[in-house]
Amino acid sequence: MSTLDTIYGHLPVGFQNIACTLAGWQICRDRYSPDFRRALCEAEERGAWRQEDLERYRDGRFRTFVERAFQTPFYRARLERAQIAPGDIRCLADIRALPTLTKAEVKANQTWLTCNGLPKSALRPSHTSGITGAGFVFQTTVQAVHEQWAVWWRYRRWHGIGLDDWCGYFGGRTVVPVRIHEPPFWRYNLAGRQILFSAYHMSRRNLAAYVDELRRRRPPWLHGYPSLLSLVASYMIDRKCDLGYAPIAITTGAETLLAQQAAVIQKAFGVRPRQHYGMAEAVGNFSECELGRLHVDEDLAAVEFVPNGEAGHYTVVGTNLSNAATPLIRYVTNDHVALDSSVCPCGRPGRIVSSVEGRFEDYIVLPDGTRIGRLDHVFKDAVKVLEAQIVQERNDEIVIRVVRADGYAKRDEQFLIAQMIDRVGTQIRLGFDYVDRIERSRSGKLQFVISALPEGQITSI
Repeated sequence: MSTLDTIYGHLPVGFQNIACTLAGWQICRDRYSPDFRRALCEAEERGAWRQEDLERYRDGRFRTFVERAFQTPFYRARLERAQIAPGDIRCLADIRALPTLTKAEVKANQTWLTCNGLPKSALRPSHTSGITGAGFVFQTTVQAVHEQWAVWWRYRRWHGIGLDDWCGYFGGRTVVPVRIHEPPFWRYNLAGRQILFSAYHMSRRNLAAYVDELRRRRPPWLHGYPSLLSLVASYMIDRKCDLGYAPIAITTGAETLLAQQAAVIQKAFGVRPRQHYGMAEAVGNFSECELGRLHVDEDLAAVEFVPNGEAGHYTVVGTNLSNAATPLIRYVTNDHVALDSSVCPCGRPGRIVSSVEGRFEDYIVLPDGTRIGRLDHVFKDAVKVLEAQIVQERNDEIVIRVVRADGYAKRDEQFLIAQMIDRVGTQIRLGFDYVDRIERSRSGKLQFVISALPEGQITSI
Protein backbone atom coordinates (compact mmCIF):
# COMPACT_ATOMS: atom_id res chain seq x y z
CA MET A 1 0.00 0.00 0.00
CA SER A 2 1.36 3.45 -0.93
CA THR A 3 1.79 6.34 1.49
CA LEU A 4 -1.08 8.20 -0.19
CA ASP A 5 -3.36 5.17 0.22
CA THR A 6 -2.43 4.98 3.91
CA ILE A 7 -3.15 8.68 4.42
CA TYR A 8 -6.45 8.38 2.52
CA GLY A 9 -7.51 5.42 4.66
CA HIS A 10 -7.22 7.49 7.87
CA LEU A 11 -9.02 10.60 6.61
CA PRO A 12 -12.54 11.44 7.85
CA VAL A 13 -15.32 10.53 5.39
CA GLY A 14 -15.80 14.13 4.28
CA PHE A 15 -12.13 14.51 3.38
CA GLN A 16 -12.20 11.17 1.54
CA ASN A 17 -15.05 12.58 -0.57
CA ILE A 18 -12.89 15.62 -1.32
CA ALA A 19 -9.97 13.34 -2.27
CA CYS A 20 -12.23 11.30 -4.60
CA THR A 21 -13.49 14.51 -6.17
CA LEU A 22 -9.97 15.86 -6.72
CA ALA A 23 -8.91 12.56 -8.31
CA GLY A 24 -12.09 12.67 -10.43
CA TRP A 25 -11.29 16.21 -11.55
CA GLN A 26 -7.82 15.11 -12.69
CA ILE A 27 -9.29 12.15 -14.60
CA CYS A 28 -11.93 14.31 -16.27
CA ARG A 29 -9.30 16.87 -17.28
CA ASP A 30 -7.26 14.15 -19.01
CA ARG A 31 -10.18 12.33 -20.64
CA TYR A 32 -12.61 15.08 -21.59
CA SER A 33 -10.62 17.95 -23.05
CA PRO A 34 -11.86 19.75 -26.20
CA ASP A 35 -9.92 17.15 -28.21
CA PHE A 36 -12.13 14.45 -26.67
CA ARG A 37 -15.27 16.31 -27.80
CA ARG A 38 -13.90 16.39 -31.33
CA ALA A 39 -13.01 12.68 -31.14
CA LEU A 40 -16.54 11.88 -29.94
CA CYS A 41 -18.14 13.77 -32.85
CA GLU A 42 -15.90 11.93 -35.31
CA ALA A 43 -16.61 8.56 -33.69
CA GLU A 44 -20.36 9.14 -33.87
CA GLU A 45 -20.06 10.06 -37.55
CA ARG A 46 -18.24 6.79 -38.21
CA GLY A 47 -20.98 4.97 -36.35
CA ALA A 48 -23.28 5.71 -39.30
CA TRP A 49 -20.88 4.54 -42.02
CA ARG A 50 -21.34 1.46 -44.17
CA GLN A 51 -19.36 -1.61 -43.16
CA GLU A 52 -17.14 -1.52 -46.26
CA ASP A 53 -16.28 2.17 -45.66
CA LEU A 54 -15.40 1.46 -42.04
CA GLU A 55 -13.18 -1.45 -43.03
CA ARG A 56 -11.38 0.77 -45.56
CA TYR A 57 -10.82 3.35 -42.82
CA ARG A 58 -9.54 0.63 -40.46
CA ASP A 59 -7.14 -0.84 -43.03
CA GLY A 60 -5.78 2.60 -43.88
CA ARG A 61 -5.00 3.26 -40.22
CA PHE A 62 -3.61 -0.23 -39.93
CA ARG A 63 -1.06 0.26 -42.75
CA THR A 64 0.21 3.52 -41.25
CA PHE A 65 0.32 2.07 -37.74
CA VAL A 66 2.28 -1.01 -38.76
CA GLU A 67 4.81 1.00 -40.79
CA ARG A 68 5.57 3.15 -37.72
CA ALA A 69 5.70 0.16 -35.39
CA PHE A 70 8.29 -1.56 -37.59
CA GLN A 71 10.70 1.28 -36.76
CA THR A 72 11.07 -0.15 -33.23
CA PRO A 73 13.84 -2.75 -32.61
CA PHE A 74 11.32 -5.34 -31.43
CA TYR A 75 9.11 -5.30 -34.51
CA ARG A 76 12.01 -4.80 -36.89
CA ALA A 77 13.48 -8.07 -35.61
CA ARG A 78 10.12 -9.81 -35.97
CA LEU A 79 9.82 -8.59 -39.53
CA GLU A 80 13.25 -9.90 -40.42
CA ARG A 81 12.62 -13.30 -38.84
CA ALA A 82 9.37 -13.63 -40.76
CA GLN A 83 11.13 -12.45 -43.97
CA ILE A 84 8.49 -9.80 -44.59
CA ALA A 85 8.90 -6.27 -45.93
CA PRO A 86 6.77 -3.48 -44.41
CA GLY A 87 5.11 -2.94 -47.77
CA ASP A 88 3.82 -6.55 -47.69
CA ILE A 89 1.38 -5.63 -44.90
CA ARG A 90 -1.50 -3.83 -46.62
CA CYS A 91 -4.61 -4.99 -44.76
CA LEU A 92 -5.70 -6.99 -41.75
CA ALA A 93 -5.51 -10.35 -43.54
CA ASP A 94 -1.83 -9.80 -44.41
CA ILE A 95 -0.71 -9.53 -40.79
CA ARG A 96 -1.21 -13.25 -40.17
CA ALA A 97 2.25 -13.81 -41.61
CA LEU A 98 3.57 -12.42 -38.31
CA PRO A 99 3.49 -14.41 -35.04
CA THR A 100 1.06 -13.50 -32.29
CA LEU A 101 2.15 -11.45 -29.29
CA THR A 102 1.52 -12.43 -25.65
CA LYS A 103 1.32 -10.26 -22.54
CA ALA A 104 4.42 -12.01 -21.18
CA GLU A 105 6.39 -11.03 -24.30
CA VAL A 106 5.26 -7.42 -23.98
CA LYS A 107 6.29 -7.25 -20.33
CA ALA A 108 9.69 -8.80 -21.12
CA ASN A 109 10.41 -6.50 -24.12
CA GLN A 110 8.84 -3.16 -23.21
CA THR A 111 12.05 -1.18 -23.74
CA TRP A 112 12.47 -2.52 -27.31
CA LEU A 113 8.78 -2.36 -28.14
CA THR A 114 8.02 1.21 -27.01
CA CYS A 115 8.22 3.96 -29.63
CA ASN A 116 10.64 6.73 -28.65
CA GLY A 117 10.54 10.33 -29.82
CA LEU A 118 7.09 11.25 -28.58
CA PRO A 119 7.06 14.32 -26.29
CA LYS A 120 6.41 13.61 -22.61
CA SER A 121 3.39 15.90 -22.70
CA ALA A 122 1.75 13.51 -25.20
CA LEU A 123 2.22 10.43 -22.99
CA ARG A 124 0.17 8.96 -20.18
CA PRO A 125 0.77 5.82 -18.08
CA SER A 126 -1.85 3.10 -18.41
CA HIS A 127 -2.21 -0.26 -16.73
CA THR A 128 -4.20 -3.46 -16.81
CA SER A 129 -5.56 -5.22 -13.76
CA GLY A 130 -6.46 -8.73 -14.90
CA ILE A 131 -8.64 -11.16 -12.97
CA THR A 132 -5.60 -13.04 -11.67
CA GLY A 133 -3.59 -9.91 -10.94
CA ALA A 134 -1.28 -10.42 -13.92
CA GLY A 135 -1.39 -6.78 -14.96
CA PHE A 136 1.30 -4.48 -16.28
CA VAL A 137 1.98 -0.77 -16.77
CA PHE A 138 2.65 0.66 -20.22
CA GLN A 139 2.72 4.00 -22.03
CA THR A 140 -0.21 5.32 -24.01
CA THR A 141 -0.85 8.69 -25.64
CA VAL A 142 -3.29 11.48 -24.86
CA GLN A 143 -4.79 11.02 -28.32
CA ALA A 144 -5.29 7.29 -27.67
CA VAL A 145 -7.05 8.06 -24.38
CA HIS A 146 -9.41 10.46 -26.15
CA GLU A 147 -10.14 7.99 -28.95
CA GLN A 148 -10.86 5.13 -26.59
CA TRP A 149 -13.19 7.16 -24.39
CA ALA A 150 -14.91 8.61 -27.44
CA VAL A 151 -15.79 5.08 -28.62
CA TRP A 152 -16.93 4.13 -25.11
CA TRP A 153 -19.14 7.22 -24.88
CA ARG A 154 -20.55 6.61 -28.34
CA TYR A 155 -21.87 3.30 -27.00
CA ARG A 156 -23.22 4.89 -23.82
CA ARG A 157 -25.05 7.55 -25.78
CA TRP A 158 -26.76 4.80 -27.82
CA HIS A 159 -28.54 3.95 -24.56
CA GLY A 160 -29.57 7.48 -23.59
CA ILE A 161 -26.72 8.21 -21.18
CA GLY A 162 -25.53 11.81 -21.18
CA LEU A 163 -22.05 13.09 -20.38
CA ASP A 164 -23.44 14.97 -17.37
CA ASP A 165 -25.58 12.13 -15.94
CA TRP A 166 -24.86 10.91 -12.42
CA CYS A 167 -23.66 7.33 -12.17
CA GLY A 168 -23.90 4.75 -9.42
CA TYR A 169 -20.54 3.04 -9.92
CA PHE A 170 -19.89 -0.53 -8.73
CA GLY A 171 -16.25 -1.27 -9.50
CA GLY A 172 -13.08 -2.45 -7.84
CA ARG A 173 -11.71 0.82 -6.45
CA THR A 174 -10.87 0.70 -2.75
CA VAL A 175 -12.73 3.89 -1.83
CA VAL A 176 -13.83 2.72 1.63
CA PRO A 177 -11.18 1.27 3.98
CA VAL A 178 -11.79 -2.41 4.69
CA ARG A 179 -11.62 -1.74 8.43
CA ILE A 180 -14.91 0.21 8.21
CA HIS A 181 -17.93 -1.81 9.35
CA GLU A 182 -20.72 0.79 9.29
CA PRO A 183 -22.16 2.85 6.40
CA PRO A 184 -21.59 4.86 4.35
CA PHE A 185 -19.96 2.19 2.18
CA TRP A 186 -19.60 4.66 -0.70
CA ARG A 187 -17.86 7.92 -1.49
CA TYR A 188 -18.70 10.79 -3.85
CA ASN A 189 -16.76 11.96 -6.86
CA LEU A 190 -18.51 15.28 -7.51
CA ALA A 191 -16.30 16.19 -10.48
CA GLY A 192 -17.11 12.93 -12.27
CA ARG A 193 -20.72 12.80 -11.01
CA GLN A 194 -20.21 9.37 -9.46
CA ILE A 195 -21.36 7.60 -6.34
CA LEU A 196 -18.49 5.15 -5.84
CA PHE A 197 -19.84 2.05 -4.09
CA SER A 198 -17.35 -0.20 -2.33
CA ALA A 199 -16.93 -3.70 -3.75
CA TYR A 200 -15.46 -4.94 -0.49
CA HIS A 201 -18.33 -4.37 1.95
CA MET A 202 -21.18 -6.05 0.06
CA SER A 203 -22.24 -8.57 2.69
CA ARG A 204 -25.92 -9.38 3.14
CA ARG A 205 -25.86 -7.38 6.37
CA ASN A 206 -24.67 -4.27 4.51
CA LEU A 207 -26.60 -4.45 1.23
CA ALA A 208 -29.68 -2.73 2.71
CA ALA A 209 -27.55 0.41 3.07
CA TYR A 210 -26.52 0.21 -0.59
CA VAL A 211 -30.15 -0.03 -1.71
CA ASP A 212 -31.15 2.86 0.58
CA GLU A 213 -28.45 5.08 -0.91
CA LEU A 214 -29.63 4.28 -4.45
CA ARG A 215 -33.19 5.12 -3.43
CA ARG A 216 -32.08 8.38 -1.85
CA ARG A 217 -29.78 9.61 -4.65
CA ARG A 218 -31.66 8.02 -7.59
CA PRO A 219 -28.71 7.98 -10.05
CA PRO A 220 -30.12 7.61 -13.57
CA TRP A 221 -27.26 5.38 -14.69
CA LEU A 222 -25.72 2.34 -12.99
CA HIS A 223 -22.41 0.98 -14.19
CA GLY A 224 -19.92 -1.59 -12.97
CA TYR A 225 -18.86 -5.20 -12.68
CA PRO A 226 -21.83 -7.48 -13.41
CA SER A 227 -20.96 -9.64 -10.39
CA LEU A 228 -21.43 -6.64 -8.08
CA LEU A 229 -24.60 -5.32 -9.74
CA SER A 230 -26.13 -8.79 -9.68
CA LEU A 231 -25.28 -9.11 -5.98
CA VAL A 232 -27.38 -6.01 -5.22
CA ALA A 233 -30.08 -7.28 -7.58
CA SER A 234 -30.20 -10.72 -5.91
CA TYR A 235 -30.54 -9.06 -2.52
CA MET A 236 -33.45 -6.91 -3.77
CA ILE A 237 -35.24 -9.94 -5.22
CA ASP A 238 -34.65 -11.98 -2.08
CA ARG A 239 -35.99 -9.13 0.12
CA LYS A 240 -38.82 -8.31 -2.33
CA CYS A 241 -37.84 -4.63 -2.49
CA ASP A 242 -37.20 -2.13 -5.28
CA LEU A 243 -35.50 1.22 -5.84
CA GLY A 244 -38.67 3.22 -6.25
CA TYR A 245 -37.51 4.42 -9.67
CA ALA A 246 -36.24 2.94 -12.94
CA PRO A 247 -32.70 3.81 -14.05
CA ILE A 248 -32.28 5.06 -17.62
CA ALA A 249 -29.56 2.50 -18.29
CA ILE A 250 -27.39 -0.13 -16.69
CA THR A 251 -24.03 -0.88 -18.31
CA THR A 252 -21.42 -3.47 -17.41
CA GLY A 253 -17.75 -3.96 -18.13
CA ALA A 254 -14.49 -5.56 -16.93
CA GLU A 255 -16.13 -8.99 -16.50
CA THR A 256 -18.13 -11.18 -18.86
CA LEU A 257 -21.85 -10.56 -18.34
CA LEU A 258 -23.23 -14.00 -17.51
CA ALA A 259 -26.74 -15.04 -18.51
CA GLN A 260 -28.02 -15.48 -14.98
CA GLN A 261 -26.53 -12.12 -13.95
CA ALA A 262 -28.33 -10.33 -16.80
CA ALA A 263 -31.63 -12.00 -15.85
CA VAL A 264 -31.31 -11.09 -12.17
CA ILE A 265 -30.32 -7.46 -12.90
CA GLN A 266 -33.24 -6.98 -15.29
CA LYS A 267 -35.72 -8.53 -12.85
CA ALA A 268 -34.59 -6.35 -9.93
CA PHE A 269 -34.04 -3.01 -11.68
CA GLY A 270 -36.52 -3.31 -14.55
CA VAL A 271 -33.77 -2.47 -17.07
CA ARG A 272 -31.83 -4.83 -19.29
CA PRO A 273 -28.08 -4.45 -18.69
CA ARG A 274 -25.96 -3.58 -21.71
CA GLN A 275 -22.46 -4.92 -21.90
CA HIS A 276 -19.29 -3.50 -23.29
CA TYR A 277 -16.11 -5.42 -24.05
CA GLY A 278 -12.91 -3.46 -23.91
CA MET A 279 -9.52 -3.29 -22.22
CA ALA A 280 -6.74 -0.87 -21.35
CA GLU A 281 -4.57 -2.27 -24.16
CA ALA A 282 -7.28 -1.19 -26.68
CA VAL A 283 -6.68 -4.15 -29.01
CA GLY A 284 -10.37 -4.99 -29.22
CA ASN A 285 -13.65 -3.30 -28.44
CA PHE A 286 -17.27 -4.48 -28.78
CA SER A 287 -20.34 -2.42 -27.93
CA GLU A 288 -23.90 -3.68 -27.41
CA CYS A 289 -26.60 -1.85 -29.35
CA GLU A 290 -30.25 -1.34 -28.37
CA LEU A 291 -31.18 -4.63 -30.05
CA GLY A 292 -28.77 -6.60 -27.88
CA ARG A 293 -26.08 -7.24 -30.52
CA LEU A 294 -22.39 -6.77 -29.79
CA HIS A 295 -20.79 -4.73 -32.60
CA VAL A 296 -17.04 -4.80 -33.18
CA ASP A 297 -15.77 -1.21 -33.02
CA GLU A 298 -13.71 -1.53 -36.20
CA ASP A 299 -12.51 2.08 -36.04
CA LEU A 300 -10.61 1.66 -32.74
CA ALA A 301 -8.71 -1.61 -33.24
CA ALA A 302 -7.91 -4.19 -35.91
CA VAL A 303 -9.51 -7.31 -34.47
CA GLU A 304 -8.86 -10.88 -35.67
CA PHE A 305 -10.94 -13.87 -34.64
CA VAL A 306 -8.63 -16.90 -34.59
CA PRO A 307 -10.22 -20.40 -34.38
CA ASN A 308 -9.38 -21.93 -31.00
CA GLY A 309 -10.17 -25.56 -31.72
CA GLU A 310 -13.77 -25.48 -30.53
CA ALA A 311 -16.35 -25.35 -33.32
CA GLY A 312 -17.77 -21.86 -33.77
CA HIS A 313 -15.52 -20.31 -31.13
CA TYR A 314 -12.61 -17.93 -31.60
CA THR A 315 -9.83 -16.23 -29.66
CA VAL A 316 -9.69 -12.43 -29.83
CA VAL A 317 -6.35 -11.24 -31.27
CA GLY A 318 -5.99 -7.53 -31.89
CA THR A 319 -3.85 -4.56 -32.89
CA ASN A 320 -4.25 -1.25 -31.02
CA LEU A 321 -4.46 1.28 -33.84
CA SER A 322 -4.73 4.33 -31.55
CA ASN A 323 -1.64 3.92 -29.33
CA ALA A 324 1.53 5.03 -31.08
CA ALA A 325 3.55 4.82 -27.85
CA THR A 326 3.17 1.07 -27.21
CA PRO A 327 2.15 -0.63 -30.46
CA LEU A 328 0.66 -4.07 -29.88
CA ILE A 329 0.41 -6.08 -33.10
CA ARG A 330 -1.48 -9.39 -33.05
CA TYR A 331 -1.80 -9.25 -29.26
CA VAL A 332 -3.47 -12.36 -27.80
CA THR A 333 -6.17 -11.44 -25.29
CA ASN A 334 -7.02 -15.05 -24.31
CA ASP A 335 -10.68 -14.02 -24.51
CA HIS A 336 -13.08 -16.28 -26.41
CA VAL A 337 -16.13 -15.29 -28.44
CA ALA A 338 -18.80 -16.80 -30.64
CA LEU A 339 -19.68 -14.96 -33.85
CA ASP A 340 -22.88 -14.10 -35.67
CA SER A 341 -22.64 -13.67 -39.45
CA SER A 342 -25.94 -11.78 -39.78
CA VAL A 343 -26.34 -8.02 -40.23
CA CYS A 344 -27.84 -6.21 -37.25
CA PRO A 345 -31.18 -4.52 -38.00
CA CYS A 346 -30.04 -1.45 -36.04
CA GLY A 347 -28.05 -0.46 -39.14
CA ARG A 348 -24.77 0.18 -37.36
CA PRO A 349 -21.57 -1.22 -38.87
CA GLY A 350 -19.21 -3.72 -37.26
CA ARG A 351 -18.98 -7.49 -37.28
CA ILE A 352 -21.34 -9.10 -34.76
CA VAL A 353 -20.15 -11.05 -31.72
CA SER A 354 -22.99 -13.25 -30.49
CA SER A 355 -21.41 -13.82 -27.07
CA VAL A 356 -18.23 -13.27 -25.10
CA GLU A 357 -17.38 -16.69 -23.72
CA GLY A 358 -14.63 -15.67 -21.33
CA ARG A 359 -10.98 -16.59 -21.02
CA PHE A 360 -9.07 -19.89 -21.31
CA GLU A 361 -9.17 -20.02 -17.54
CA ASP A 362 -12.99 -19.91 -17.73
CA TYR A 363 -13.19 -23.41 -19.19
CA ILE A 364 -13.79 -26.70 -17.44
CA VAL A 365 -11.67 -29.53 -18.86
CA LEU A 366 -13.19 -33.02 -18.84
CA PRO A 367 -11.11 -36.23 -18.40
CA ASP A 368 -11.21 -36.85 -22.16
CA GLY A 369 -9.78 -33.36 -22.85
CA THR A 370 -13.07 -31.71 -23.87
CA ARG A 371 -13.27 -28.05 -22.85
CA ILE A 372 -16.63 -26.75 -21.63
CA GLY A 373 -17.27 -23.01 -21.47
CA ARG A 374 -20.19 -20.71 -20.71
CA LEU A 375 -21.47 -22.70 -17.71
CA ASP A 376 -23.29 -19.70 -16.28
CA HIS A 377 -26.51 -21.01 -17.84
CA VAL A 378 -26.51 -23.65 -15.10
CA PHE A 379 -27.51 -20.94 -12.62
CA LYS A 380 -29.95 -18.97 -14.79
CA ASP A 381 -33.07 -20.36 -13.09
CA ALA A 382 -31.45 -21.07 -9.70
CA VAL A 383 -33.32 -18.29 -7.90
CA LYS A 384 -32.09 -19.35 -4.46
CA VAL A 385 -28.43 -18.90 -5.41
CA LEU A 386 -27.05 -15.44 -4.63
CA GLU A 387 -23.61 -16.12 -6.11
CA ALA A 388 -21.72 -19.09 -7.50
CA GLN A 389 -18.21 -20.02 -8.55
CA ILE A 390 -16.84 -23.17 -10.17
CA VAL A 391 -13.45 -24.47 -9.03
CA GLN A 392 -11.47 -27.18 -10.83
CA GLU A 393 -8.24 -28.54 -9.38
CA ARG A 394 -8.44 -32.02 -10.99
CA ASN A 395 -9.72 -33.01 -14.42
CA ASP A 396 -12.12 -35.55 -12.88
CA GLU A 397 -13.72 -33.27 -10.28
CA ILE A 398 -15.21 -29.81 -9.94
CA VAL A 399 -16.45 -28.00 -6.84
CA ILE A 400 -19.30 -25.49 -6.95
CA ARG A 401 -19.07 -22.70 -4.39
CA VAL A 402 -22.52 -21.35 -3.54
CA VAL A 403 -23.76 -18.38 -1.53
CA ARG A 404 -27.28 -19.44 -0.57
CA ALA A 405 -30.33 -17.20 -0.46
CA ASP A 406 -32.93 -17.68 2.25
CA GLY A 407 -34.96 -20.79 1.55
CA TYR A 408 -32.22 -22.68 -0.30
CA ALA A 409 -32.93 -26.39 0.14
CA LYS A 410 -31.79 -29.83 -1.01
CA ARG A 411 -33.98 -29.56 -4.11
CA ASP A 412 -31.97 -26.51 -5.21
CA GLU A 413 -28.75 -28.50 -4.98
CA GLN A 414 -30.36 -31.35 -6.93
CA PHE A 415 -31.44 -28.84 -9.59
CA LEU A 416 -27.85 -27.61 -9.96
CA ILE A 417 -26.56 -31.19 -10.20
CA ALA A 418 -29.06 -31.97 -12.97
CA GLN A 419 -28.11 -28.80 -14.85
CA MET A 420 -24.40 -29.61 -14.60
CA ILE A 421 -24.89 -33.22 -15.75
CA ASP A 422 -26.79 -31.92 -18.78
CA ARG A 423 -23.68 -29.95 -19.76
CA VAL A 424 -20.66 -31.95 -18.57
CA GLY A 425 -22.09 -35.49 -18.37
CA THR A 426 -21.28 -37.99 -15.64
CA GLN A 427 -17.56 -38.48 -16.26
CA ILE A 428 -16.66 -35.78 -13.72
CA ARG A 429 -17.51 -35.69 -10.00
CA LEU A 430 -19.44 -32.76 -8.53
CA GLY A 431 -18.96 -31.31 -5.05
CA PHE A 432 -20.47 -28.32 -3.23
CA ASP A 433 -18.85 -25.78 -0.95
CA TYR A 434 -21.36 -23.48 0.78
CA VAL A 435 -19.85 -20.14 1.77
CA ASP A 436 -21.04 -16.79 3.10
CA ARG A 437 -19.12 -14.81 0.51
CA ILE A 438 -17.08 -15.49 -2.61
CA GLU A 439 -13.74 -13.73 -2.57
CA ARG A 440 -12.89 -11.19 -5.25
CA SER A 441 -9.54 -10.63 -6.89
CA ARG A 442 -7.33 -7.74 -5.83
CA SER A 443 -9.04 -5.62 -8.50
CA GLY A 444 -12.49 -6.41 -7.10
CA LYS A 445 -13.52 -8.84 -9.85
CA LEU A 446 -15.30 -12.15 -9.45
CA GLN A 447 -13.68 -15.00 -11.36
CA PHE A 448 -16.58 -17.30 -12.27
CA VAL A 449 -14.34 -20.29 -12.99
CA ILE A 450 -11.11 -20.92 -11.10
CA SER A 451 -9.03 -23.42 -13.00
CA ALA A 452 -6.05 -24.77 -11.10
CA LEU A 453 -5.32 -27.69 -13.39
CA PRO A 454 -1.71 -28.77 -13.91
CA GLU A 455 0.15 -26.77 -16.56
CA GLY A 456 -0.50 -28.03 -20.05
CA GLN A 457 -4.11 -29.10 -19.58
CA ILE A 458 -5.34 -25.66 -20.69
CA THR A 459 -3.76 -24.61 -23.95
CA SER A 460 -3.68 -21.44 -26.03
CA ILE A 461 -3.48 -20.83 -29.74
